Amino acid sequence: MIGLSEQLDDIRNRLEVIAEELADLALDRLKESLAEGTDASEERRLTRARRAVEKAATILGSAREAESP
Repeated sequence: MIGLSEQLDDIRNRLEVIAEELADLALDRLKESLAEGTDASEERRLTRARRAVEKAATILGSAREAESP
């Protein structure tokens, strides 16, 4: 059975991957909106989601550091 810190590390790693995927999607949407001359609201929404995911990953990383002796 894996411990809590290993489980949290796994979740943090997955969140970091998700944040990268959101960043890629946001960049794609921004490029599309610039090319089409449309509103970039979708890019802003994806960026907010990425920041929230990054914050969650950071919080989990901080919890791990607090556990270290």
